[in-house]
Amino acid sequence: MKRSTKTILIIIIFFLIIATVIIGRTMIGNHFQKKFSKRPPPGIIVTEVVEKEFSEKIETFGTAISKKSKTFKIKRDDLFGDLKLKNFVKKGETLIKLKSGNIIAPFSGVLGYTGLTEDILVSNNIIIITLDDNSIIYSDIKIPENYSTYIKKGLPVDVKITSYKNKVFKGEVNFVSSRINADTRSLLSRIKIDNKDLELISGSLLEVAVKFDLRNSLSVPDTSVMVEGDKSYVYKINDENIANKTEVKTGLRSDKNIEIISGLTEGDIIVAEGLKKVRPSGKIKPINK
Repeated sequence: MKRSTKTILIIIIFFLIIATVIIGRTMIGNHFQKKFSKRPPPGIIVTEVVEKEFSEKIETFGTAISKKSKTFKIKRDDLFGDLKLKNFVKKGETLIKLKSGNIIAPFSGVLGYTGLTEDILVSNNIIIITLDDNSIIYSDIKIPENYSTYIKKGLPVDVKITSYKNKVFKGEVNFVSSRINADTRSLLSRIKIDNKDLELISGSLLEVAVKFDLRNSLSVPDTSVMVEGDKSYVYKINDENIANKTEVKTGLRSDKNIEIISGLTEGDIIVAEGLKKVRPSGKIKPINK
């Protein structure tokens, strides 16, 4: 074999070896890339679009007033001994036994006393006893004039107090004044709250929310809505578990829910939590909330 032919053959073999190595590495790389790129779709919490009640609210404050209250003034020397009061008495039950005659409860209620005071007419100290029927609590509230056309008897009311942070007491508007107060530019109204468990105490400061313009609307969790500029979006899930970015028009926000005016229909499945893990038009593994 000629020397030149041998050289050419060596060069050809050399390049074939290089080509084989390159092709082999490329095939192996593609194999592992394909193998590891097939990650399972992320598990995402989803929920169904449902109807819930939404309403406008008038928020104000009021003071708790007992359904019935009565005060008794008792002379210390009229007592048989130390004064011991029950927490609760029923109508017709003896409140206090006195030398001058027993005091009978005119109605069922909670007993208490305000303290000791000096009697103006005599020198003896007087004990003031109170009896409160707290089964129903009233509160007088002032409604700003600009809301006067919305307020009416029977509207539902939500009430909160600081001692029950997570509890909402239900009530209703019981009375509405017939005229605006010219000094305060407000409409005096009275609310009524069912307090059968006697959790509300007379004199408590109440956080009052009067609800009006009540309506049933489509609702989604506030964690499902993305805001981009002046537009809002949710991820709607189709039958193939593909998350499609969908524009929606939102309304009121209430109790961690947002009212949906347009863009969705009742029964649609949307992403409820974990928006950052979702890719537009990407597949997900739905986890029902």
